[in-house]
Amino acid sequence: MTDTTTTDSASPAPSRRALIGWGGAGLALGAAAAGGAVAIARPHDDTESAQAATGGAVAFHGAHQAGIATAVQDRLHFAAFDVKTTERAALVQMLKDWTEAARRMTAGRAVGEGAFGGLAEAPPDDTGEALGLKPSRLTLTIGFGPSFFEKFGLADKRPDALVDLPHFPGDNLEKSRSGGDLCVQACADDPQVAVHAIRNLARIGFGKVAVRWSQLGFGKTSSTTPDAQTPRNLFGFKDGTSNIAGTETDRLKKFVWADDGDGSDWMAGGSYLVARRIRMNIETWDRTSLQEQEDVFGRDKGEGAPAGKAKEHDKPFLKAMKPTAHVRLAHPEANDGITILRRGYSFTDGTDGLGRLDAGLFFLAYQRDPRKGFIPLQRRLAASDALNEYIQHVGSAVFAIPPGVRDQNDWWGRTLLTEEA
Repeated sequence: MTDTTTTDSASPAPSRRALIGWGGAGLALGAAAAGGAVAIARPHDDTESAQAATGGAVAFHGAHQAGIATAVQDRLHFAAFDVKTTERAALVQMLKDWTEAARRMTAGRAVGEGAFGGLAEAPPDDTGEALGLKPSRLTLTIGFGPSFFEKFGLADKRPDALVDLPHFPGDNLEKSRSGGDLCVQACADDPQVAVHAIRNLARIGFGKVAVRWSQLGFGKTSSTTPDAQTPRNLFGFKDGTSNIAGTETDRLKKFVWADDGDGSDWMAGGSYLVARRIRMNIETWDRTSLQEQEDVFGRDKGEGAPAGKAKEHDKPFLKAMKPTAHVRLAHPEANDGITILRRGYSFTDGTDGLGRLDAGLFFLAYQRDPRKGFIPLQRRLAASDALNEYIQHVGSAVFAIPPGVRDQNDWWGRTLLTEEA
């Protein structure tokens, strides 16, 4: 679990008196959507439930960005951005402005000079919809997509692990829901707090970045606190029982955090994120027999126990499941130990125009190297998973997630964009 002390609020906030900076119309400095709230994964204690109940803050500074090993919050607003500026100095200033805004928002404070009380002739620094709300364990996590490195002459700094994802069988990807130069993952227990964070970062970055696509999520489908109850997906099944916990420092080091020996020193302490929008064919699933549903997953629907077992956390006997069962195909024992950290959320986005729900799973997976994590795992699943009859991948992106912001003088992306890093 991450440290949950609030951030230092003593640092000066940039002023809007110059009529630029925190969102002056058309002149906002800043960068698109992305936080990078950071915190170190620390041993689990009893403060987590109390923090959720009181809307407490998650530490911003640390070796790793928060929102990865952090205990998973209830709500998500994820946004991918295209960078519009060609000026490196403007981009760096934007990232610095983002960082300061994120420090304040994750601590439950308004951006800049706030939503009121400033110059009547200028737009407020903060949009105001989070006034009076608690921090709600808000975390902001920023990432850089493959296309970012080409735009700013950073091809030599693109990590070897940041590969373009291959086309998998069954993919039906929509360009409008895929890719992006930058991403920001905002997680919070209050949806308005998460939306407020993305809105203000995008506003700060106006003219420098533009939203390419975004996704709201609810009902976390994975947990980094395995001592808590495993969440259920929209098919009604528990999935991710063996997910990496935020307290498992050895597994996090082995499977999640990039190391300076991996080939890109600036990524040490960071990770790699694969985001996939997975449409679920809800109506078809709801007409499927209970026995077939359980066979598809390889789990009991009520308890969540593996086939042939009594309890959810019983060690699965994979051969007791059908060869095409999801759990059997996805389990590390069937994939040479491949392990990823999942932070997925359910979504519903109205209907598809044909009377069916546009609903599913917004899959988020963090790993040390997608070439050794998501890619071989998804190849196996795409080839023969029985679940494929009921789902379709319609959006896709991959991002390099840099290390955390260390202190008040640090900022998102510093290790990538400065030579002395």
